[in-house]
Amino acid sequence: MSELDEGQRAFSSFRVLNGDANHSEREQLFRNMAELFSYVSDRCDDDQVAQYDEVLCQLAEFVEIEARAHVAKILAKLDRAPGTVVVKLANDDIEVARPLLQFSNVLSDDDLIDIITHQSEQHREAIASRYTVADRVGEAIVDHGQTSSVVRLVRNANAQLQKGTLEKLVERATKDSEIAADLRGRSDIDWNSLRGEIDDVASKVLETLGEIDRRFDPVTAGKVNAVVYNRMRNRAGFSSTEWKVAYNQVKALSDRKQLNERALTRFARFGYGHHAAAALTVILQVKPEVFVKWLASQDYVAVTVALKAAGLAPDLFEAIVATLPWRDLPSQDDIKMVVSRFDALDREEAMGIFELWRAHAFRKRAVTEERLAAQG
Repeated sequence: MSELDEGQRAFSSFRVLNGDANHSEREQLFRNMAELFSYVSDRCDDDQVAQYDEVLCQLAEFVEIEARAHVAKILAKLDRAPGTVVVKLANDDIEVARPLLQFSNVLSDDDLIDIITHQSEQHREAIASRYTVADRVGEAIVDHGQTSSVVRLVRNANAQLQKGTLEKLVERATKDSEIAADLRGRSDIDWNSLRGEIDDVASKVLETLGEIDRRFDPVTAGKVNAVVYNRMRNRAGFSSTEWKVAYNQVKALSDRKQLNERALTRFARFGYGHHAAAALTVILQVKPEVFVKWLASQDYVAVTVALKAAGLAPDLFEAIVATLPWRDLPSQDDIKMVVSRFDALDREEAMGIFELWRAHAFRKRAVTEERLAAQG
């Protein structure tokens, strides 16, 4: 019997549980369900993931902290995990939440910022320890965190600290010697360039951090400027690693019924190109490799037709096109041309073209599968 068949049997056993089930039975089922999902997560379709999500969320209400912590450790290692239960456990007591906050790729930046805002300092410390910390997340830690989480953030070499966040850190450093000491140790920050960009108050504060001018290294600064430039350009160029993370975070968002126009607007606003592409893949119900092919070939026509068929508003369409991780960054003329085509295209016409294309793609795939089966 396959693991998926066993999963269906496990679901059946859940359905027969009622209020008479004892505590130890629920705990064992909770642990076993998470363990089973970890074995089959890469083969589950969306409906199966939704079933796991619903059952795990229900059981989490009835089990002790040890069981919740055990399940959190299992889910923290998975690239694809049920979105609702992951967020639920990430907002739990720190003993439960810590592995998810430190290691789970399913948690989006918005999830982390919400936890930073509403949970404990220990939750913020765990987030500050993640392998990478986006600037938005770091800024939230600086805004809401105490010394321990802010110091953990500053010591994290992979934490992205951009101008706005650095200004706030510099201000806090005047009142906190520990933060000041760790800021001095950040060799990746071009202090001389920063001095010319931040406001007068923060600039004066820089002088209190010590002999910054004598620490300035033009070679290091050159490397840093290149990194900053690449980050500004991150909307161009497809990264398979970023795509994998973004796609799984988007699927988790879809699990929670939060994948909508508002989510697309956030992705465009913050320049999350891979997330925007992954979201459109799920919304349009096309295979990921199809959308990736459009990006790699700069296929503006396919994207225009698909997004018109999906009913995007013109302003959101323009923002999305400028954000997507195309092979090459679209020029202003490219964007103007694409927007013009989008405006001229009738939605019903776009829906007809898109459905014809989808039907053709399905027929082509069916023929290919039949040929492979015959060869086998």
